[in-house]
Order: sequence, then structure tokens, then C-alpha cells
Amino acid sequence: MAVTVAGSVATFTPPEGATALVGDFTDWKKRPAIPVLNGQPVTLTLPRGAWVEYAWLDGAGHPFPDPDNDRRSLNPWWTYPRAAVNGHYEQHPLSTQTEDVPSGTAHRLSWEGGVFGGTRRAIVYTPPHYDPAVTYPVYYVQDGVAFYRTGKLGELMDRALAAHLIDPAVLVFVEPGDRNEEYYLNDRYLDFLTGEVWPRVEGQYSVARDAAGRGLWGASLGGLISLYLGSRHPELFGRVASHSGAFIAHPQGRTPEGIDTTTAGEWLREQLTLAPPRHLRVSLDTGTLEWLTGPNRRMAATLADQGVPHQYREYQSGHNWVTWRAALPEALLYLQERTVTQAITQARP
Repeated sequence: MAVTVAGSVATFTPPEGATALVGDFTDWKKRPAIPVLNGQPVTLTLPRGAWVEYAWLDGAGHPFPDPDNDRRSLNPWWTYPRAAVNGHYEQHPLSTQTEDVPSGTAHRLSWEGGVFGGTRRAIVYTPPHYDPAVTYPVYYVQDGVAFYRTGKLGELMDRALAAHLIDPAVLVFVEPGDRNEEYYLNDRYLDFLTGEVWPRVEGQYSVARDAAGRGLWGASLGGLISLYLGSRHPELFGRVASHSGAFIAHPQGRTPEGIDTTTAGEWLREQLTLAPPRHLRVSLDTGTLEWLTGPNRRMAATLADQGVPHQYREYQSGHNWVTWRAALPEALLYLQERTVTQAITQARP
């Protein structure tokens, strides 16, 4: 048996050829792997209700999936993670709803980029019964394809609308080229949004063109750039959703070898302490089994101390799409509840 759970103790039984165990509990490659000693099982203490992703390492240090576990993850980066669940991993009712509801419409855009170069793509998702005479709040969503296909944020909005929980919005799923370059505290990303994305969206769709109705949304590095730009530009943005924001980052943390998301410090939190973004409404969340749990807790505490309107939630899982899909409903409800959106004008300016 691959994994057995008794109370809060999980026992991972190594398959043939396994020399070490990695997963959410080692932050995958960021902390040392847990060695397998003489073929004996590895025991770990896990939170109740946790969804944990893991893989085994072979003798050469290469990860491979547990052949005795067919429970796959929603991991879009690697094929080898498998999942173990301690009890029941809680899901929001909007995530588990199966009945058919009216669907929004996806409109695909593509163009040759100027700020970063290459072919750029985005999906504009208009809500069911879209009316061009109405001006809708708009969210520019980083890692667009992942939020559209894996996160299914558009379908989630459809279900929330059918349940009369929120007012409609337009979602713009913006796909990155090099996300490390574009999202790591890069002011040129704003130039890309305002100079290339906005003209194609605002010129064709009836969306808000003021800060009150315009938001940013992202996960990990996408959450970092969303809160970074949202906090610095009160004239442009009024809402931000950040899932597992990569808040270990510094403007000097980019080198030819890559970006620093482990030792760079929490520069953005320090900046928000000095200049609190009280113009923003922020939805912040993180998994409890990732290296960014502490930075996100401290960011939430800073927002609370500085009187920034926000919510903060934690999920018993790691830095992955299981966590972010679990978090999406409450983020959407918080940012789009009707008491917030009623101020948006109902006619095109």
C-alpha cells in the first residue's frame, strides 16, 4: 500500500528503487529530500484534512510517481506528483456543484508583443447574458490559461451568478511569455497591460475603465505582481486576488541564474508597511504546506495592522492548483459581492 494514514500520522511505503521522498513537505526542491533508509517506510505528521502531494526519487535523484498510488494531482508543471489525503479535504459547494447553469463566452485574442515580444494571447470571458450597454467590473488574470483551464474561474463565476451570489464581471485571462521575467516585480508588466492588453479589451468590451471596477488576479508570482502593481497604482486598480503570493522577492533578486524566491526577504511587505494600499480590497490566501505560508501570514498581518480592507484564508495543502481551486470561490465572493459592485456605473462612460 502506497500511503496509510492513522490519525495525523501518514506512512509512505517506498516502491522498489526509491531512495528518497519529496513533496509539499519539503517544498519539493527547496529543502532536502527525506532519505529512504534500508527500504523502510517514511512517516510524517500531517494536518487533519490535508491534501499532500509527493513523489519518490530514484538513485540518480530523479523524481518518479508512486506506482502504487493512482491519485493524481492538478499539478500543471510535473507529471509525477501523487496525492495523499488525511481524512477529507474540504471543498467549497460552488466547486462541487454539477448541475448545468448558463455559460459565459470565451473570446480569444492574439497579437505580436511589443513590450516583451513574441506572440501574446489572452481569453476574454464575458458573463452569461452579457449586455454591451452595461459596464462590467473587469479582472486581469495572470497565468491565464491555467486559471481558465485548470482553475476554471470562468465556470465558477457562472455558477456563482446562477446562485445569485455575485454580480457579473468580465475576466481577462492573460497568458505570460516568460513569467519569471514578467511577474517578478517588473514595472514593464504594467506597460504591457496598459499598452497592449487594455486597448484590445477596452476597445471592444464594455468594462470598467476606472480603479473602482478594475482588478488584478494571480497565483504565486502572479499573485506577487498583482499585489505589487495594485498597491502602487491607486489610479488604476481597486481590487486584488492573490493565491500563495510569492512574497519572498526583491527588486534586486533577479540574476542571470534566475529569480530569488527563497532568500530575497519580504520587500513588498516592507513597502506596504510604509505606504499602506488602503485603496485596495484584497483577497489573500495560501496553503499551509508550502514555503510561502509564513510570508503570506505576515502580509495578511500587515494589511490588518494598516487597515487595508482584506480577507485572509488558509488551506490544508501545498503550492499547487488543489489549493488555488479550493481558494477561488471565496476570493470571487469577496471581491464581487454585490455591496462592492453596486457602485459600478450601469452605463458606459
